[in-house]
Amino acid sequence: MAEPQTQADAVTMDKIVSLCKRRGFVFPSSEIYGGLGSTYDYGHYGVLLKNNVKGQWWRAMLQERDDIVALDSAILQHPRVWEASGHLEGFTDPLVDCRACKQRFRADDLENAACPRKPSVHPGEHSECDLTEAREFNLMFETSIGPVRDSASTVYLRPETAQGIFINFKNVVQFARVKPPFGIAQVGKSFRNEITPGNFVFRTREFEQMEMEYFVPPAEAERWFKYWVAERERWYADLGIRPDHLRVRPHPAEELSHYSKATSDIEYLFPIGWSELEGIANRGDFDLTQHARFSGETLEYFDQATGERYVPHVVEPAAGADRAALAILVDAYDEDDLAGEGRTVLRLHPRVAPVKVAVLPLLRRDGHPELAREVFGAVRGRVQAEYDEGGSIGRRYRRQDEIGTPFCVTIDHESVSDRTVTLRDRDSGHQERLPIEGLADELAGRLEREWRTPKLG
Repeated sequence: MAEPQTQADAVTMDKIVSLCKRRGFVFPSSEIYGGLGSTYDYGHYGVLLKNNVKGQWWRAMLQERDDIVALDSAILQHPRVWEASGHLEGFTDPLVDCRACKQRFRADDLENAACPRKPSVHPGEHSECDLTEAREFNLMFETSIGPVRDSASTVYLRPETAQGIFINFKNVVQFARVKPPFGIAQVGKSFRNEITPGNFVFRTREFEQMEMEYFVPPAEAERWFKYWVAERERWYADLGIRPDHLRVRPHPAEELSHYSKATSDIEYLFPIGWSELEGIANRGDFDLTQHARFSGETLEYFDQATGERYVPHVVEPAAGADRAALAILVDAYDEDDLAGEGRTVLRLHPRVAPVKVAVLPLLRRDGHPELAREVFGAVRGRVQAEYDEGGSIGRRYRRQDEIGTPFCVTIDHESVSDRTVTLRDRDSGHQERLPIEGLADELAGRLEREWRTPKLG
């Protein structure tokens, strides 16, 4: 079979949004009511993809290491948590309103915004623009606990998962019997009332974070910061993202948060340009010191072997599951000609592909569906599989290509007579005959093989 001819860099954000809607990865939330700005629902394949991304993150943090433990902290936390962290006072963006078009903009980012009435100019540059003075806008969502809405019951939806780790530092040290350097990792929802969300799921008001706080002796913080920058960049490349579409951008001094001794972003070259995938920060001892001061609890580590007592410094790799999934989709998107026919294909790493194997009966008669169901039952216990008998075999291949399924197993007349199947490879289109006996083991083994995106040539 002829090798597919790839069209380089065919991806645009519009194509990704269209594919996600068409194939049930992601669609606007509350769509039947006209939608709710920058909120999205994940469909079947989107759920599987994002769960696979989170699963690979947990694998890198827990299965492949013995110095990190897991945590799942509450979304609602004591209001004093956000006083101590500085979010109540400092977690703000400068906001301006336009009295003419009734739109809001970040005052510090007007050069990257477009005027709704004339997109070729920035807000404030059109003759009809009438911008208000900038005012600080807190990004936290506020709610209340209890039957009576008063100031005593005010709480906040967490804007990050990190603080839940810091306030559980003492608990983890006591039950997990860990000593620095060690990490606490968690995955969970965070909420930010962004002024200008957008670019699909890149920036939304509700999102999922994968954060780990790595507690180290103060003298070792710089070394571990460099280690985690390199380690986290490698993780994205290991999931199939092209290395030349990744870069590390250190923050200049004027960009650093007040608590940060050093921060670097891992960025990906999206269709919208280079944008942050993950931030790695050397947070020093700011967080534990603040929570100790506000709570009255001692949040130190006592080394019984040396008699030393100290507040650990923290290195924080903080990634977005939604952004990681989006980057993986963008990097995998491809258009090529296979056997003279154009197709759209997601060249996803098999470890993150929503479906690993599709089982396809060639016909809906002559024993094909019955044998296909038998094969499906045998493989679904080992790998995420899908049974598909709708439409022509060519159309079904294209459907599976578009959702990134690495392998298709086709049952035909020969299968009924000799119990062999056709195994088709997504990337090359190559087909081979394999026996049904042992097929599940063969597929599971192939999915564990080293994989390299064909887009690298």
